[in-house]
Amino acid sequence: MRDNILKVALAQVSPVWLNKTETLKKVEQSMVDASKESVELIVFGEGLVPGYPFWLALTGGAEWNKAVNKELHAHYVSHAVCIEKGDLESICALSKAHKMAVYLGVIERPLDRGGHSVYASLVYINSEGSIQSVHRKLQPTYDERLTWSPGDGHGLQVHPLKQFTVGGLNCWENWMPLPRAALYGLGEDLHIAVWPGSDHNTKDITRFIARESRSFVISVSSLMAKSDFPEDTPHLNKILEKAPDILANGGSCIAGPDGAWIVEPVLHKEGLIIETIDFNRVLEERQNFDPVGHYSRPDVTKLSINRTRQSTVKFEDKNK
Repeated sequence: MRDNILKVALAQVSPVWLNKTETLKKVEQSMVDASKESVELIVFGEGLVPGYPFWLALTGGAEWNKAVNKELHAHYVSHAVCIEKGDLESICALSKAHKMAVYLGVIERPLDRGGHSVYASLVYINSEGSIQSVHRKLQPTYDERLTWSPGDGHGLQVHPLKQFTVGGLNCWENWMPLPRAALYGLGEDLHIAVWPGSDHNTKDITRFIARESRSFVISVSSLMAKSDFPEDTPHLNKILEKAPDILANGGSCIAGPDGAWIVEPVLHKEGLIIETIDFNRVLEERQNFDPVGHYSRPDVTKLSINRTRQSTVKFEDKNK
C-alpha cells in the first residue's frame, strides 16, 4: 500500500467493566478482527481498560469517607493497568505480529508514582510492538478527580506512522488549547481524541480540531449500557438504582483536514469502524492555513512546555 495511505480502525466497544483481564481479551479480539482487514492503526476509547468510573455520579461520589466509594475505588485500583509489571505485553505482541499501531486508553497504576494512585492514560504502541509514549491525562474532569490523579507533560509526544505524524489527547483535554498547540508544534497531522463515550462529546470538537489544525481527527468512544455492569460488581444495586439505561452511546467519528465528516458519529453500535485516509489531504489544506507554520507568529506568541515525568522523590544513590 502507498506510504501516504493509512487504514485505520475505530474500536467502539464496551469494557467488561472493572475487569482488567476480560477487557484486555476484548481488546485483543478487536485487534485480531482488525488484522483481517489489514488495519494499520487501531484506536480504543478513554480508560477502556478496565472502564470509566461511572459510579462516582451514581453513588454520591463526593461524600466524604463513605464506605461504598472507598470499596469501589479499591476494586478499581486493583484492576488498573501496571505497565511496568507487563500488563500490556499481550497487546504489544499482537501489535508486532500484525504490524499494527495501537492507541489504547487505560487506567494506569504506575510504579513511578508509588503504585497506589491511578491515572487516565493514553498508550501508544508502534507497529513493532513497542510502547512509545504513555500520556497521563493532564486534568481529570469534575468527578473524575475523586478517583484519577492529574498527569504531567511527559506524554505530549507525536509519532511517525507512514507519512503521518500522530498524537493524541484524552477526553476534555482536547478542549485545552495549549496541549493541542504542543502537538501541532511537534508536527501532528493525525490527531487522536479518546472519550469514555457519547456523541455530545465528539460531535463538535472533532470537526473543530480538524479545521483548526488542518489535520485528520479520529475520535473514539466506548459504549456502556446499564445491562453491561457485571453481576459481581461491588455495590451493584446502589449503582443500578440511579443508572440510566445508556451511560455511553458511542459517537466515534472521523473528520478530514477541511473539517468535513469522513465518518459521522456512530451511535449504539459495537464493533470496528474502518476507514482509509490519505496524507495528501493534509498538504492540500495546509496550503491556506498552517497553525504552527506559515500562519504563526512565534516572535509574538510562543508556548513553553515541561515534558519531565513527575515523581515525588528523586534518589541519588552513591556507588558503594
